[in-house]
Amino acid sequence: MAETANTDLEGIDGVRMTWNVWPRSKVEASKCVIPLAACISPIRRHSDIPILPYAPLRCRTCSAALNAYAQVDFTAKLWICPFCYQRNHFPPHYHVISETNLPGELYPQYTTVEYTLPPPVAGQFDPRNGEVPSQAVFVFVLDTCMIEEELDFAKSALKQAIGLLPENALVGFVSFGTQAHAHELGFSEMSKVFVFKGDKEISKDQILDQLGLGGSSRRYTKGAQNGVPSSGLNRFLLPASECEFTLNSLLDELQSDQWPVQPGHRSQRCTGVALSVAAGLLGACLPGTGARIVALIGGPCTEGPGTIVSKDLSDPVRSHKDLDKDAAPYYKKAVKFYDSIAKQLVTQGHVLDLFASALDQVGVAEMKVAVERTGGLVVLSESFGHSVFKDSFKRVFEDGDQALGLCFNGTLEICCSQDIKIQGAIGPCSSLEKKGASVADTVIGEGNTSAWRLCGLDKTTCLTVFFDISSSGSNTPGAANPQFYLQFLTSYQNPEGQTLLRVTTVCRQWIDSAVSSEELVQGFDQETAAVVVARLASLKMESEEGFDATRWLDRNLIRLCSKFGDYRKDDPASFTLNPYFSLFPQFIFNLRRSQFVQVFNNSPDETAYFCMLLNRENISNATVMIQPSLTTYSFNSPAEPALLDVASIAADRILLLDAYFSVVVFHGMTIAQWRNMGYHHQPEHQAFAELLQAPQEDSQMLVRERFPVPRLVVCDQHGSQARFLLAKLNPSATYNNANEMSTGSDVIFTDDVSLQVFFEHLQKLVVQS
Repeated sequence: MAETANTDLEGIDGVRMTWNVWPRSKVEASKCVIPLAACISPIRRHSDIPILPYAPLRCRTCSAALNAYAQVDFTAKLWICPFCYQRNHFPPHYHVISETNLPGELYPQYTTVEYTLPPPVAGQFDPRNGEVPSQAVFVFVLDTCMIEEELDFAKSALKQAIGLLPENALVGFVSFGTQAHAHELGFSEMSKVFVFKGDKEISKDQILDQLGLGGSSRRYTKGAQNGVPSSGLNRFLLPASECEFTLNSLLDELQSDQWPVQPGHRSQRCTGVALSVAAGLLGACLPGTGARIVALIGGPCTEGPGTIVSKDLSDPVRSHKDLDKDAAPYYKKAVKFYDSIAKQLVTQGHVLDLFASALDQVGVAEMKVAVERTGGLVVLSESFGHSVFKDSFKRVFEDGDQALGLCFNGTLEICCSQDIKIQGAIGPCSSLEKKGASVADTVIGEGNTSAWRLCGLDKTTCLTVFFDISSSGSNTPGAANPQFYLQFLTSYQNPEGQTLLRVTTVCRQWIDSAVSSEELVQGFDQETAAVVVARLASLKMESEEGFDATRWLDRNLIRLCSKFGDYRKDDPASFTLNPYFSLFPQFIFNLRRSQFVQVFNNSPDETAYFCMLLNRENISNATVMIQPSLTTYSFNSPAEPALLDVASIAADRILLLDAYFSVVVFHGMTIAQWRNMGYHHQPEHQAFAELLQAPQEDSQMLVRERFPVPRLVVCDQHGSQARFLLAKLNPSATYNNANEMSTGSDVIFTDDVSLQVFFEHLQKLVVQS
């Protein structure tokens, strides 16, 4: 059901905006409180998008692509660009066009079209035959500083993944512990390994020289002479079909790191050096082609660059408190190191995927910059044997309906009407520093540009772009033209290696909000606004020192309600909110209590993980992260949505909570007792068996469709794992008012305010004169 609702809202364009009509001036825009922003899913699948087998026509002044909003003069064979009003001549092959014979991009319903482009430019080559390799490339980086059992889980997941890869996919392998080992898979006579010391930083040139890929040795000849490998491509990266046996035997022989660990000390783990080696290897062999470094990491880096904690076990890994007090000695240096890895990978066009499985932290907070800027996938779990890791890892390599649709080598470019400025983007992207008239002075996220690099992207990838209105000029944009336009041009290579360009052009209205705010109100999208505010808050928490997210959210909510609410001064009872805004305070209430704002009880690694997923998922998924959905199952009614409130708990009900990262099936007290007595096995209690089965089936469907796979918790009322549900519910009944409760329901032991109290305070503060 959510899927159809989502399709309707995003339509063919995959774009949702906080405001669907924009005020004419910068001053009026700042009074709107919620920023002008668009959330775009650049390569979201949609059956109505036409595929055009040619390259687009571009405006010669602003290089926007020809689109359905362009004015066309069929007699003079001209088109007028809606962005800069430049008159452009059609080329000869368009001369047969007329009002009844239009190319696909001019049909009014095709505001999004996809062009198939010729193969990428020279310079992105395969040294063996001078062509661009169109196959996928994976370099697996495996941590060996783990107990035997964990390492076995990781090795079996790797073997399964290699078996699922297309036969022509290129595979490389790096293992690491106290030292990093690059395995030469092309040397099949015996196991040949290049060893790198883990205790100091090594430059890219040093890596290449040691691997025999440096300047002097890197003279590519066409093909291999007499079976002698001519380049790193035949030595370190081989097609899966050729190296599957070698790699499987290598994994069978691979043992846990043999380096001795002193009692009371952590293993010596050189994660930073291993990732440098993998990045250097790919940079030498395949610059500019879509390649992924898939890192499986089982603990914190304690050796060399990227170290996050000392080897002494008496030193705990940094906490949020340590980061706030500047008491994390390794943090800034490690972030700086991973920032340099991120820049190297973005320049090469490669992706870093991180699969971290450990009971303690492994350094996701420090690596976040490298994963997010390259558009990598991230999965955090407590063991390589846990279904969260195993099922998610398998999904990356699966084909068919379950495939993630991993694409690579993307760029996103935005053209906008005059007077609109781009402040920046939040999400899995990296700024290309493309300056121009449409770039704003203020920066949010990856800014100072109108184009971004998307090294890795998939069908659910979503970016948030922030806009500003220029204060220069006539100060009334849209005086001549009541519409404004935004165009998103995304070029990327699909899994088959074909280069595509998706062009989405959206048109919205300017309005004079100083005269009337009615249209402005009707153009407000509450869900998108809640997600944009959450993304902005998490960015500020990370980048601004001493930022108090709860106060910032409260102040913005009070400003929004006093601007758009109806009330009499100093009379809280008179306050009403337009239906277009009525859900927004509830979203903010849940956001204030969510793991994005309340970092207490979460490690910096978990917070970084949650924020990365919040920033990259589409609006409907991000909304569930902020405000989970609750479904109730009972004998006397079919499954139906329930209020996210402790009052929804009853002894004779089953609840299904979808909190995105976890899915909880919660059995009421009576239901649990009947199940324990085995009533569902008796033929006369068929209805009870069906009642137990329904939420299980629905929860399995959620788990199957989602990436990363959520944690599935099945629990009973008053059981220890019931906390997964109780932590997300509105505490309308606490130990303070437990005497008012009906039997079979529950109370939450908390001093948090309930939604009702939150509303009462909000009303008081909004109407204050």
